[in-house]
Amino acid sequence: MECISVFDMLKIGVGPSSSHTLGPWRAAERFIGELLEKKVFPSVTRIQIEVYGSLSLTGKGHATDLAIMLGLTGADPVTIPIENISGIIIGIQENKKLPLNNSLEIAFDPKLDIIFKREFLPFHANGLTFTASLSNGKSIKETYYSIGGGFVVKEELKNSKKKLEVFKSFPFPVEKGVDLLDACRKENKSISQLVLENERSLRSDAEIDEGLHHIWDTMLECMYIGCHTEGNLPGGLNVRRRAYDTHLKLKGDLPYSTPQEWLHTIRQTEVKFRSILKWVSCFALSVNEVNASLGRVVTAPTNGSAGVIPAVLMYYMVIENHEATFEHIKQFLLVAGEIGSIFKKGATISAAMGGCQAEIGVSSAMAAAALTELMGGTPEQVLMAAEIAMEHHLGLTCDPIGGLVQIPCIERNCMGAIKAINAAELALDSDPANAKVPLDKVVNTMWETAKDMSSKYKETSEGGLAVGVYLSDC
Repeated sequence: MECISVFDMLKIGVGPSSSHTLGPWRAAERFIGELLEKKVFPSVTRIQIEVYGSLSLTGKGHATDLAIMLGLTGADPVTIPIENISGIIIGIQENKKLPLNNSLEIAFDPKLDIIFKREFLPFHANGLTFTASLSNGKSIKETYYSIGGGFVVKEELKNSKKKLEVFKSFPFPVEKGVDLLDACRKENKSISQLVLENERSLRSDAEIDEGLHHIWDTMLECMYIGCHTEGNLPGGLNVRRRAYDTHLKLKGDLPYSTPQEWLHTIRQTEVKFRSILKWVSCFALSVNEVNASLGRVVTAPTNGSAGVIPAVLMYYMVIENHEATFEHIKQFLLVAGEIGSIFKKGATISAAMGGCQAEIGVSSAMAAAALTELMGGTPEQVLMAAEIAMEHHLGLTCDPIGGLVQIPCIERNCMGAIKAINAAELALDSDPANAKVPLDKVVNTMWETAKDMSSKYKETSEGGLAVGVYLSDC
């Protein structure tokens, strides 16, 4: 069985897309690593990159070319100061020079050396090939596939899974929902407790807590930035940021100056019933507006769906439980990560392979499951909530206007978050023994639906709203 950690499913990176931005960035880093490993790095004179399929068709809108350049400089998407990104890119474009791994300057013209090709490589819709020319006349070529959620593989997924098994061994391996339920029943543990035991086989409790703190702090900071930034999003569609205006109408007058103080203030604000959905939408909007402007977010499980899980977790902390602590956050993230891994193993989390059901649908299922456990649901109810959330996202297409992660992507995070809350409520009020559709059936159905879906509805901007609405209309 493939063992996927919660830290694999929830990665910190730069927007706007995990598969089209973070993945190519990581692929560039891996290529540098291979050049160093083969001891040919000092003799590199030129690098060219060919971008294929969905990466090519929506690459400009997803900043794929920028991510490749940043990855080749050796910049880390987790730590790079966001304000430095534009300067690095402008420097490369104007000087036609690339500081490879920030240590070797080579000639590089983005317009000539990053080549967008419309054809699809056989294995996956998101392929890219790096070719390094060496001073001895030879060259090194490697092809990578960005398979969603920031995951990058070189070979067939089956082979990559086999390699993972050599390094990772969970005490409670899970491939499907039924495996998770069987283990919970046998061990008499909740899902979060079981997942925590698996994580402990990889790292210490202190490392787990530190990592989850970092994830939550990044989510909170992202929401804070989104709620306090006004204006239009970059990219040419002139989409106005809405989180700022919504937040201005909702927040109280209490002072604050940090994300943590902001959270405390919101939790002390009286939230009227009719404002609950507005707050949830505001949280989701804020994250994906930051994502759309090349800000730092957490893939959950992707950048395009990064707003759903933070919005639902904030809903729990602001509406359901004002006394919630880090332990509740930890519990939420552990469950969400595990549910996401089941979808990745059994279907896909790549919109280029499965449409938006693979992103918003999966994130909604992850959030619904996590909220259900926090609200006292049994493992059976947790999986039921995940199933309900995904069931009502089946067939959702990915049709971004202009190839940008803005329309309809940002609003879809609001809808995914609200559906997740509704799914949790339905599951908590239901007896799982009466459920007609188990989680594993909906995972399989999602994958079959993905395979049947026309390629033009899979993150190519060749169908749906992407062609139904003219850019001039925007």
